Amino acid sequence: MGPRQCRVCNEAQSKYKCPSCLVPYCSLACFKRHKEVPCVKPVSPDHSEAASGELHGYRPLNIDDPNDVVQQGQLESLASSEIRDVLKDESLQKLISKIDGSGDPDSDLEKAMEVEAFRLFADKILSAIGP
Repeated sequence: MGPRQCRVCNEAQSKYKCPSCLVPYCSLACFKRHKEVPCVKPVSPDHSEAASGELHGYRPLNIDDPNDVVQQGQLESLASSEIRDVLKDESLQKLISKIDGSGDPDSDLEKAMEVEAFRLFADKILSAIGP
C-alpha cells in the first residue's frame, strides 16, 4: 500500500492517523483543524455489537421523506469555518449532546430553539445546506 494523502489539507503525504476516526493527516496544524469537529472511531460492519444493533446510543433512523437526508455536498458545506467556530462554544456543545442523547429529542429541540445561541447555530446550518 503506497503513501496516503492528508485528508485535511489534501496537499501533503500523511504521516499520522487520528486516534479516534483513523483519518490520515500530515501535521499538528491539520490534526487541530480536523479536531474542530468531533469524530468517532469507525465500527466494522461485522462487529458483533454493530451487527446486533446494540451500540451505545444507537437509535434507528426513521425517515418519512428521503429528501430530508443530507447529501454529501451539503455535509461538506457544514464543515465551513463559520460553523466550526460556532461549535467551539461549550454550552452549545452540551445542548447539542443533550438533544442527541434525549429520550424526547423533539421536545428538547423545541426548548433549545428558545436559546439564542442555538437558534443562530440552527440558522447557520440551514443556510449552509440550502433549501
